[in-house]
Amino acid sequence: MRVLFVCLGNICRSPTAEAATREALIAAGLDAHVEIDSAGIGAWHIGNPPDHRMRAAGRAAGLQIDGAARQVRDAELDTWDLIIAMDRRNVADLRAMAPPPVRDRIRLFRSYDPDADADEVPDPYYGAEDGFTDVVGLCRAAAAGLVAELAATLPDAERGRR
Repeated sequence: MRVLFVCLGNICRSPTAEAATREALIAAGLDAHVEIDSAGIGAWHIGNPPDHRMRAAGRAAGLQIDGAARQVRDAELDTWDLIIAMDRRNVADLRAMAPPPVRDRIRLFRSYDPDADADEVPDPYYGAEDGFTDVVGLCRAAAAGLVAELAATLPDAERGRR
């Protein structure tokens, strides 16, 4: 199973979603069965690490957020089993890039959180520091639901096997 997380610039939300999902996959013993990555719609931050405020919020919550920003390429979209966007604008951009069969594999991340009060992960980039902390919590909640769903799709022989 291959899962790609996408936000606008790949320096706040999508690397946090990737880190939170990696954490949940490891806790569930499924990290060997699911490949994950993140990317951004835009090219502004290519090669840069995640935003320092996002990394600080992650560290404060015990979540390691790292990597280097990259831009999603339309040619790669059909290689991912699931493409998870942080907001509706990301969904629209991805669907405009993707060939028709791939469009059904694009989902909003918070759709995996049964307790979510909204369907988008808000972009904290231009907001206050607490927005970054909020994003960590939102991503962890959605990651838990995503991993539970992924676990249910793996063959019984693979669940829990490392």
